[in-house]
Order: sequence, then C-alpha cells, then structure tokens
Amino acid sequence: MSGLVDKFLKSPTEWLRASGPESDVVISSRIRLARNLAGFPFLAKLAKGQEEEVIDLLEEAVSQTPALKDVFFIRYHDVTELDKQFLLERHLISREHAMDQGQKAVAVSPNEVVSLMMLEEDHVRLQVLQSGLNITEAWRITNEVINELERNLPFSFHAGLGYMTACPTNVGTGLRASCMLHLPSLVMTKQLNKVLQALAKMNLATRGLYGEGTQATGNFFQISNQITLGQNEEEIIASLEGVIHQMITHEKEARQHLLEKRKAKFEDQIWRALGVLKTARVIASEESVQLLSMVRLGVDLGFIPSLTYQELNRLFLLIQPAHLQKIDGRALGATERDVRRAELIREKLKSISV
Repeated sequence: MSGLVDKFLKSPTEWLRASGPESDVVISSRIRLARNLAGFPFLAKLAKGQEEEVIDLLEEAVSQTPALKDVFFIRYHDVTELDKQFLLERHLISREHAMDQGQKAVAVSPNEVVSLMMLEEDHVRLQVLQSGLNITEAWRITNEVINELERNLPFSFHAGLGYMTACPTNVGTGLRASCMLHLPSLVMTKQLNKVLQALAKMNLATRGLYGEGTQATGNFFQISNQITLGQNEEEIIASLEGVIHQMITHEKEARQHLLEKRKAKFEDQIWRALGVLKTARVIASEESVQLLSMVRLGVDLGFIPSLTYQELNRLFLLIQPAHLQKIDGRALGATERDVRRAELIREKLKSISV
C-alpha cells in the first residue's frame, strides 16, 4: 500500500479542498449507503469462507462498474494496522471497519470521493464525500454508483420495508446523510448544548470527528439523520440540509456576537493559539486540534488572511498519528509523535506573522 499512501500524501483529498458552499462552517458532506447481498446471511452469521466469497463478488462487480474505474482495491490481509489507521484518518473507512477482525476490504477512488467498505456492519457500505455543504451532489454521485453496482449485484430488498440491513435503524433506504461542521462560536457562547438538544428531538445524531462512538474534538461536529425508514432519499437529504442551513446561521450569528461584545478577548484567544502553535516544541494531538480550531476561526473572520482553508484543513490531517508516521516512514512512539507534530506545525506556519 506504500504507493497509494505516497499518492494520497502528495495530493489534497477532494473533500478537504474547501471549495464547496459554506466552507467556512461546513467542512464536508457525506452520503453513506448500506446494502447486503441477497442469498447471504448478515455479517454476524457469515462463515469464514463466505466472507471471502462476498469480497470476491464485490471485487468483480466493482471491476465492471464504470463509475468506479481506476479505484484502488485494498484487502486488509495485505495491510498493516497503521495503514488502516491512515485510511481512517482520511475518513475513507469507519472506526469499526478499521478495528474489526476478519476478512475486510475497501475500494477507494483516486480522488478519495468514493470509498466502498466491504464487510463493515453490512456487506457493502458505499460512501461519497464532498467539500462544503454539498449533500445533493454527494447523493447524485452515490446514486450513479449504486445503480451501476446493482446491475451486477443482487441486493437484499423487501417490498414492504425496503433494503434490508443488519441494524434496524438503517432498514428502508439504508441511507445516512451527514455534514461535518466547525462550530467554535456556538461552543464559546455556550449555545451548543441547546442546539444539540434540539437536534436530538428532530431525530438527528451528533458525533465527533470520526463518527459513531467518538467525542467532538476541536469544535468539529458530525450531524446526521437517524431514521431511514418512511422517507425517501430526497426527503432525508432536504430535511438535513434545512437543519444545516439553520446551524450555519446560528454559528455566524454567534461569531458576530463575539466580535461585537468580546472582540478584544476573542481576538486575543486566536492570536495566542497561533503563537503557541508557531513556538511549541512538543504538542499532543488533541491540543493541536483545539488550537488549530481557533486559528481557523481567525481565518473565518479575516484576522489571518495569509492562511487558506485548504492549507489549514490539510494541516489538520497531516498532524494525525498515522499520517505523521507515514510522512516519516517509520513507527513513532507517543512522545516522538508529539515532537514531530510540533515540528511539522512550525514548518507549515512559519510564514504567518504573529
């Protein structure tokens, strides 16, 4: 997998380009579809030989799918735990897929827009990522890919319930739509808990940077639908989009409030964060993400015009543990990573004056 890692490190992943709508608040949009092959039991009941059979069938179907031309097909018995962590940090696989044992595989498009996880919770998890608030485009790509796959794969479908999935909450469309948002001002003005409570009442889930089971870090929050039965795909997407627009408005209002009521203290926090990042010799992952979150807010508000969203987004990714080790080409202990992370941040931010 070394060639693939080198390619990914050299070219910015599509969803971090900060080129989509509302990129100052919405980092990315994602569509994920769950499907299972007819004639096979769900993953928990698959025999070992059947796991290989399912992966072989999926690989053959992928090779015959025009929308998946030139994908990288990766079987997990060919990769290390560090490789899987690298793919997780790039949001190409889920935390569960990286941690689970047994036969697994993933197909990834060269621009990292499309990934197809095999034998995660379901036989197939198709994921499409886009920059900014672009759920509709993510769904267009997803729909094209899944329709092409379905010409060669018999998916398990019930006339009354829809697509059958291992988890009952995914039955129906099997669709999870989500957006990753940066909400530092709602956190700083202590409005976030009220917003999250309102989302829960609307059957929307809030998770951290790496999805289910992770805590919010650096003021990043993933918002997604929880119900897939009783609504079609367009209704799910339109509903989520409407909520995301409201959250963007709340975040921007909170930023304006901070500028009007607490500007001196607010600006001081941003410049202090940049100062620490530019001078630190040892820095842990969580602290660096928190400080970079404040710097990103400074870019949002025009305090730091010499930095771009794309540069910051890429830096958020490069300082993650697996990326640091892949950049260095060797395993690094926790302390070594903290030193290397500080060096990398200083190098990337050296031209930014404090």
